[in-house]
Amino acid sequence: MIKANRFTVMLAGVCSLVVCMGLGRYAFTPMIPVMGEQAGLTESAAGWLAGWGYIGYLAGLFVVWLISNTKVKDFFFRYALFVAVIATAVMATHEHMLVWGASRFFAGTAAAAGFLFGAGLIINWLHHKGHPVRMGMYFCGLGLGIVLSGLTTEILVSVFDLHYRLMWVVMAVAAFIPLALAQFLMPLPHYEQEDTGNTTVEQNEQLIPSVRWVWLLQAAYFCAGFSNTMNATFTSLIAELQPLPDFGAKAWLFVGLAATPAPLIWEALARRISYLDALLAAFFLNAVGNLIMIGVPTLTGTIVASLLFGFSFMGIVSLTLAIVGRRYLGDASQIMARLTLGYCIAQILSPILSGIVAEKTGSFALPIIVVAGLMFAGLMLLLLLRREDTFRSGKPFFARPEISG
Repeated sequence: MIKANRFTVMLAGVCSLVVCMGLGRYAFTPMIPVMGEQAGLTESAAGWLAGWGYIGYLAGLFVVWLISNTKVKDFFFRYALFVAVIATAVMATHEHMLVWGASRFFAGTAAAAGFLFGAGLIINWLHHKGHPVRMGMYFCGLGLGIVLSGLTTEILVSVFDLHYRLMWVVMAVAAFIPLALAQFLMPLPHYEQEDTGNTTVEQNEQLIPSVRWVWLLQAAYFCAGFSNTMNATFTSLIAELQPLPDFGAKAWLFVGLAATPAPLIWEALARRISYLDALLAAFFLNAVGNLIMIGVPTLTGTIVASLLFGFSFMGIVSLTLAIVGRRYLGDASQIMARLTLGYCIAQILSPILSGIVAEKTGSFALPIIVVAGLMFAGLMLLLLLRREDTFRSGKPFFARPEISG
């Protein structure tokens, strides 16, 4: 058995995100155009299936919210990875919407449990071992999973011209490699969650967030959920409708290429300016990317919009959850689940409504304009959050560079 160290623990987290998020949850995005062509999947039906995935994610959040014992968290984390692989394989078994909906529901549940339990276990381990709580490398796994799902789809379509059912089987089989690495490298929790043994400079200087502070952050994250989910669901289809035939999987690949290094870049930027300023920049770039997608409906515009979405989307997720992780440490999983609740409601509504509107109008222009407006609303909420933090502490914790741990 390999002795756990910072690198192996982070690698386990990266592999777990590749399985539960990149393949289990987000492989559906580049598969939508393929399933539309081969199985007659419509925009509204795709939106409903994505909505079922996010309903499953919501169910997973409640599981995360209710569990505080570290060893139980570890059990459900490992179990969720197997569920994600099984849910992926189920997409190949039948063409009935109920089967696909059940697959997306359990894939969403597994994604929530794998993502948030994994983050909580890693934060616990870092804090217990006296390491700074820096999660940039962990969040890179999400972008890497997107790259793998997009690249796999592109190769299976362009090179092998496989039927969509066989493509889902290939993805499920491929997921077993990162699944095995995640199971093997993630250390078992031989310590209690409360037994941290170390108190960092960061923890000493923290203030307990006010109720208003938490609600403002949750509301901003709610706004981001509409944009991130619509793009995460329909990027490939939007590219096909530009029209850019056969560019759907490639557009998703560009999202993943930008998302993979994004957490490390955003973390470095946050340590230089502040976590809040970096989060504000991520919201702004996300809104701009949406406007470019509809304002510049060309190959170049689609590529730029895809890159901006991947980069900003991962910035929003990683920075927001990093803020929670640094503030709450041992209770991070539960607080992340609470914060993600509003985000998840947006995740359910966004693909369903966007798919229905797009099918009726023949375009995603109106949904994209709406989500861009919501991102600017989120910016205003973050500015109010900055004011709240400054008002309570005299100097905003997240408006100054991080103290090295």
